[in-house]
Amino acid sequence: MDITLPPGRVAGALTPPCSKSYAQRALAASLLSEETSVLHNVEFCDDTRSAMRCIEALGARTERIDDRTLSIRGGLAPRSRTLHVGESGLAARLFAPIAALWHEPIRIEGEKSLLQRPMSTMIGPLRQLGARVADSDGHLPFEVCGPLRGGTAEVDGSVSSQFVTGLLLALPLAADDTTLRVCDAVSVPYLDMTVDTAARFGVEICHNDYSEFYIPGGQKYRGTDFAIEGDWSAAAMLLVAGATAGEVTVRNVSVLSRQADTAVCEALVRAGASVIDEPHSVTAARRELRAFEFDATHCPDLFPALAALAAAAEGVSILRGTSRLRHKECDRAEAIREEYGKLGIEVDLSQEDVMRIRGGAVRPAVVQSHGDHRMAMSLAVVALRAGGDVTIEGCECVAKSYPDFFRDLHNIRI
Repeated sequence: MDITLPPGRVAGALTPPCSKSYAQRALAASLLSEETSVLHNVEFCDDTRSAMRCIEALGARTERIDDRTLSIRGGLAPRSRTLHVGESGLAARLFAPIAALWHEPIRIEGEKSLLQRPMSTMIGPLRQLGARVADSDGHLPFEVCGPLRGGTAEVDGSVSSQFVTGLLLALPLAADDTTLRVCDAVSVPYLDMTVDTAARFGVEICHNDYSEFYIPGGQKYRGTDFAIEGDWSAAAMLLVAGATAGEVTVRNVSVLSRQADTAVCEALVRAGASVIDEPHSVTAARRELRAFEFDATHCPDLFPALAALAAAAEGVSILRGTSRLRHKECDRAEAIREEYGKLGIEVDLSQEDVMRIRGGAVRPAVVQSHGDHRMAMSLAVVALRAGGDVTIEGCECVAKSYPDFFRDLHNIRI
């Protein structure tokens, strides 16, 4: 699906979808409870549906109470020996350790870009903790067979925190206690979200500065009511739209959230935008924007939104942490360089782990999403400032996280 967007200004208030990171963690914890949990404010985007398929295959019984509320009767008792995770990297890395709690083989399958993303860092720790793994050269599909027994394991956390999240949620059900040493942990706020989610379901996870975790075995997850907060990754795009092309209020978010992408507020302030923080909303408004520096190593999903912000700022902005972008839905750093270049925005990747963006006028062009939901949204935000129409090819990919993004953006145009 291609969409042609005219330039324009925006003003209004929007409620983004729920945090899919919290939603997927809550779905996993609900499965691991043998009681009933109710999740509120659920957005049924593609990644959330992937997690739902996984928990249903692993034994959960789900019932939609209304458009945004889901009741889940948990209990690990697989109905299928195959988990289809779609293109969700979090679902693959989250549910592999959970599947490894089971004493019979379970196969994890993905599709499209996920088949190229590295999974090799999962294999060693799973084996150290008692599981058998049959892999495809470090990529999906692969097969796990448990049960995980606990013990001691080391995990390489330099590529992604998602597998650590899977282990942290699975290991409380292991027979033995576990000490998990995480080397070079990245995206630490996401690990904080995992610990927080487990605690809401009555499970204890202890850690030493997120580099060593102690997980008591033999615990039980309790059923709970969980209201899932708004997604800061989506909120970041909307706030940057406000900061570069008008004024936008994002509802059902709080800067006190554990989500890593609350850091966008710091970047907005550094760039000179107006940011108003209220208890249940944040507003960003256009001011004269200046070049800024920002390290996004622990919040790599912010890069596409930060690129749109930098493109509107006077001077050369410096974004650090590009090494985290190689194994997303596409190589996001290279995709930003290529597509922003078509729009007349210079992006320099010559220095390792650094992206330099020179702000300036945006020219009309035909650009490509690269099948990446965050790229499609980023290009739509930049298009607001263009000197004419911008056509974005492959916009259907926003269904992965924010199916109504283009409708919402249209509704706040003025």
